[in-house]
Amino acid sequence: MGDHKEQPLRVGAAVRRRRRALELTLAVVAERSGLSVPFLSQVENERARPSRPSLERIADALGTTAVELLAAADPACSVDVLRADDEGVPPGQARVRPLVRGHHQLHAMEFIGDHDEGREFQHRNDEVMYVVDGGVEVEAEGRAHRLGRGDTLYLSGGVRHRWRATVPDTRVIVVAVADHIEAVEDPSGRR
Repeated sequence: MGDHKEQPLRVGAAVRRRRRALELTLAVVAERSGLSVPFLSQVENERARPSRPSLERIADALGTTAVELLAAADPACSVDVLRADDEGVPPGQARVRPLVRGHHQLHAMEFIGDHDEGREFQHRNDEVMYVVDGGVEVEAEGRAHRLGRGDTLYLSGGVRHRWRATVPDTRVIVVAVADHIEAVEDPSGRR
């Protein structure tokens, strides 16, 4: 119970729900993402699994993030165990693994290997980045921050940032308040 290791993460339904909510056709999403209509149809029907870059292109075309699509991929569970992936990803190969399955108030992702340093992020709510192994450089608010094993970086909502791994096989955990949550300020003006 709660152990869904045998069930692959199904992102197609989340892509379809988002596309339909925006009242977009597959052709429009294909044009925006640069991917083909047949491929997008296969993704939505769970006959193809998009790579991380393809999922990011789909998310961009749908005005969301890959994290949001992955989070919406499975129904929420009150207790759920997500087992470590034992696919044996070769050293030096990048991948992203959700640490929480379903649509929740909180997202947690593990980034392994290199990361697209050119991609800039700006999230509505707060996030924390924790370096499990290796090192990263984060550019935020015009400053570069070098982080090593065990270091944590907090970013308040709205801060534009980008990051890159500086050491091969770096592992980073990112935990963020979901974008669909309205963070409320306390009377002192802090969130």
